[in-house]
Amino acid sequence: MTLASSGMILTFLLAIVIISATSLGSYASASELNSSRPINGVVMKGAFVTMKQNDNGSLSAPQDYIEDSLKKISGAGLNHVRFVFYWEAYERDPEAFMKEIQSVANAADKYGVKIIYDNHQWHTSSWLEIKATGFPYSLFQDNPKYSRGGGGNTQDKAAKVFWADWWNRSVKDKQGKDGWTLMADFLKKIVLAVDNHSSTLGYEILSEPHVDKINQWSKIGKFNSFITKELRNITSKTIVYSMNVPVDLNSPINISPKNLAKMAPSNKENIAFKVSVYAVPHGDGYQEKRFNLFLKTSDKTGVPLYIGEWNNVVRTKEGGITKLNPDKSELTKTDAKQILGALKKAGVWGTAFWRWDYQPVDTDSFNLVSNKTGKLVPTKYLGILKDTVKTIYGSSGDTSTSNDGKENNLINELVNTGKFTEAEAKELVSKTKQNGADDTSTSKTGYQNR
Repeated sequence: MTLASSGMILTFLLAIVIISATSLGSYASASELNSSRPINGVVMKGAFVTMKQNDNGSLSAPQDYIEDSLKKISGAGLNHVRFVFYWEAYERDPEAFMKEIQSVANAADKYGVKIIYDNHQWHTSSWLEIKATGFPYSLFQDNPKYSRGGGGNTQDKAAKVFWADWWNRSVKDKQGKDGWTLMADFLKKIVLAVDNHSSTLGYEILSEPHVDKINQWSKIGKFNSFITKELRNITSKTIVYSMNVPVDLNSPINISPKNLAKMAPSNKENIAFKVSVYAVPHGDGYQEKRFNLFLKTSDKTGVPLYIGEWNNVVRTKEGGITKLNPDKSELTKTDAKQILGALKKAGVWGTAFWRWDYQPVDTDSFNLVSNKTGKLVPTKYLGILKDTVKTIYGSSGDTSTSNDGKENNLINELVNTGKFTEAEAKELVSKTKQNGADDTSTSKTGYQNR
């Protein structure tokens, strides 16, 4: 190809970019991240990124699980995924872990789905409990205080010992490197891998950290401030910090807006506060008080609420302990409308339904898909979610998805000329957006006021 013809093609492509500016400029105003329609989607579990560190026999994911899932999610009129991963899964197989993370970003770009990458933990780590997942073994193996199998739930002594050390920043690996720094380094790997994707909305620091003592609230704030500062060196996208567990209004740790506010990072620019809602917020006195607690915390900090998990469950007492009852838990259309209706009224920044998972679960309503035949089949709950989101928030339409597609096509065409790197092409297309609007902002003007 001659230089002249190459230049003509480049000029033509640049003209396309400029002509498309009007369409792309409406991207922010038409986006599903604006004040009229928050992000609404699902919590999605992956395959390699959610494996326990000593796991060698998990059910294999269906072929094209990531691609097929994001296609179905987008097709259901949903525009968001909170994608769950576990640090210990990375330590188990870094290559497979990062490959799957990258596949999520690529598929999400294709289908116009906004992703929050969620650093999840449940009962601390599989080091402490067989069913648990979260922190990697390298933080436990060389410390006799963290006895294997000692229990990772909030009431377990072994978990309390670990979390106390974690908030005191005294958890270290065998090289003597502290856990906070190690986690920041781990999260940076994910940020560097996906931050330049149009589908990347942000990152969750650590899901549902344990609080066992009143003096730990401010320590969590220091931790969130540290991680936020580290990530802000390489990303301007949304950073999410999470509510604690346990969330018991009668707990001795004194859950209050004042204490919950202490968890917020010092830099609150483009920050969201993730909470979970597993019942109708106004269904009874307790649930209403619990949700109001989060609303007051949001008002106090100026940080918008992100409902990172929602569903409807029934809990019953067993041996003096209140536990989820899979047999009695159910999600009806009425339940879903009441919950989402209450969340919309409260003006939350976004929602993610729990959950989307190729692996079977004990509670039927806890999964939007079934994998009994080796192929993903939507359950009735996806239909309920789809219809409810449309009813409460209105149809998402194709504006955001199509604009994402146009943007990605233009970027690819520019790169294919050989005149631009991917980063340069993205920068050029980005600059054509009118007023340089940033649709991922979580500022108080960027979500529905209460």
